[in-house]
Amino acid sequence: MSRISLRSTETESGPQTRAGQGLGLAQVPQILRRSIGWIVGPTLVVALGASVFVNVVSPRYTGEAKLILESRDPAFARTAQDRADQLAPIDEQAVASQVQVVMSRDLAREAIRRLKLVGNPEFDPGVGSIGPIQRVLMMLGIGANPLDRPAEDRVLDAYFEHLLVYPAGKSRILAIEFRSKDAKLAADGANTIAQLYISSLEADKVDTARYASSWLGGNIDGLRKRVAEAEAKVEAYRAKNGLVGSTGSTGQPLTTQQLGELSSQLSQARILKADLAGKVKAIKDLIKDGRAFEIADVANNEVIRRIVENRIAVRAQLALESRTLLPAHPRIKELHAQLDDLDLQIKTSAERVVRTLENDAKIAGSRVESLQAAVDSQQDVVVKGNSSEIQLRALEREAKAQREQLESYLSRYREAAARDGESATPADARIVSRAVTPEVPSFPKKWPIIGFATLVTLMLAVGGVLASALLAESGRAEADSDSSFDPAARRPRREPELERPRFTFPEAMPPARWSEPADGAEPAASAAASVERSNPRTAAEAYDLAPLIARISSATREPGDRSGRRILIMETELSRGEQPLPEALVRALGRNASVVTVELNGSGAGSGDLGFTDLVAGQAAFLDVIQARPDGSVHRIETGRADAAALFAEQDALNLTFEAMAEAYDWVVCRLHAVPGAVDLLELVAGYMDSVIVASNASAEDPALADLYAIAEEAGAGQILVAQDRPAEVAAGELRLSAA
Repeated sequence: MSRISLRSTETESGPQTRAGQGLGLAQVPQILRRSIGWIVGPTLVVALGASVFVNVVSPRYTGEAKLILESRDPAFARTAQDRADQLAPIDEQAVASQVQVVMSRDLAREAIRRLKLVGNPEFDPGVGSIGPIQRVLMMLGIGANPLDRPAEDRVLDAYFEHLLVYPAGKSRILAIEFRSKDAKLAADGANTIAQLYISSLEADKVDTARYASSWLGGNIDGLRKRVAEAEAKVEAYRAKNGLVGSTGSTGQPLTTQQLGELSSQLSQARILKADLAGKVKAIKDLIKDGRAFEIADVANNEVIRRIVENRIAVRAQLALESRTLLPAHPRIKELHAQLDDLDLQIKTSAERVVRTLENDAKIAGSRVESLQAAVDSQQDVVVKGNSSEIQLRALEREAKAQREQLESYLSRYREAAARDGESATPADARIVSRAVTPEVPSFPKKWPIIGFATLVTLMLAVGGVLASALLAESGRAEADSDSSFDPAARRPRREPELERPRFTFPEAMPPARWSEPADGAEPAASAAASVERSNPRTAAEAYDLAPLIARISSATREPGDRSGRRILIMETELSRGEQPLPEALVRALGRNASVVTVELNGSGAGSGDLGFTDLVAGQAAFLDVIQARPDGSVHRIETGRADAAALFAEQDALNLTFEAMAEAYDWVVCRLHAVPGAVDLLELVAGYMDSVIVASNASAEDPALADLYAIAEEAGAGQILVAQDRPAEVAAGELRLSAA
């Protein structure tokens, strides 16, 4: 059967080969052991160099001072408005701004003068003599003379390189670090810079107060004149328009006050008139009822009081006389006449009081009328003065604004004048930690530098060794791929006749045409699946399997791999009833070890019992697919119901399935029958196998046999063997594995 006819039309377009595995994790220790010199050598050299460096380089010391930013204005130095308003908190942006202030050039120049850094070889590059090379460059006009620059400018670059200012976390603390080879200079530098920064803040506040006092003093005189002019305009306008205000608390115009007073008098006159009218009416009613003597004004009159007393006496005498005298008696008539006269006198007095009250009421009415006329005329005056009052209020507002501005300027001027002193207002920062002379250098840190350099070198050396091994392995894989695979045709190229793969025929008596292999071919192994041509054996004794078992047992494996061995037997012809090589090999292996056989394909694929394709597809478990033979020594897994495409689609599950079976059994024997699609399965499965056995009686020159060998080798099989699949007598005279 040709190789082309064994291809599956359903899987030609899909990926069918397994890429090379490259370097495994288990090979890494072996590679590192082989290259131990390339790892230890550079590591020791770098460690020694780092040790020399940290002991030769000049140590540097770091002095650190810390400042806190806060408002330090005392409460008595602030106005009531400032005390009422909370000061704005110092945020991160303000802290970052103050960092730049500390790094300013003006402050740096002052620090250089205080620390006397000019002439210090560590900071001043021009302190030494000018070298010959630099002199030549200066003569050619290329290089600049360092002495032409000011001394402080020469030191600035080195000064900033040795200075580090940063905020401590998210706090309002500023850390000032100054580095130097001199420990005392490092501490003095940090403290000096901190003190200069605080002094600059104090000077800024003093300058601000001085500028404010001078500016306010120059504006107060002019503002005073403007206030006087505004107030004079108000008084002149008030006098011109008759809007003279009272000296009382109301401050109302005089016309308005007069109108109010007239209104009050008019109300009182109206009340008096009504009171008198009421009294007149009441007295008239009493007189009409004959009770004039009950009127208060009448009863309080001295004459009326004597008349009333006489009337009482006459009435008493009349009562006394009436007991003895008749009404017609002259004495009785006389007494009645006296009573009438006295009553007439009382009535006359009461009428006199009524006339007096009526006169008072008329006077009150006349006063009401006169006051009403006065109020009406005063209202006309007030209405006319309202238009002038509007302009007056505008002038008063202008004068008031000018006066308030003058008072504010005077208050601020007094405050600014009070702060115009060296220590009147403290800076908004203070030193919380002064730098002390360091005893331990900040650079170099000997052990950390040595350890870090050694560790980095070790990691780079290990990485370089592994990268070199990976590149070498990749180069070999590309060379193999270029020599045996043609990507355009998606099939192995036909090799020249003299460059066929090296076959291994483990048989006792190979045919005469196989006795002399081509140049470079491996010597033929003996006694594998062969029979003596002159002395035929029975079916059970048709194969001498000892050499074949020895070869597959000695296949190279990764160190420490204790799992079972995986064998793939590729048949090139259909079985015709005799015992084939796979059956004989399984029986031989099952005598002393646990064996499981896997039918990867067959004529019954896709139907029947659950099997290998169902297991890989996840449609069945191991207990569902494993079948035990009657003797119990060998287990068997059928092809399965699912289509073989599941093996190509689930390659990860396929790998896990092979690994699981290898962990459970000593031997995993997979069998490929000579049916369509067998070559595709060979390309897929061969890479997972320790050994691939091609069961064929074809000659070594058969192109189809060479193609099968190349396919198994390309897939990554551990070793590839070619063995006869049945006794020689049966195989004689038949055409094996044609390339047609």
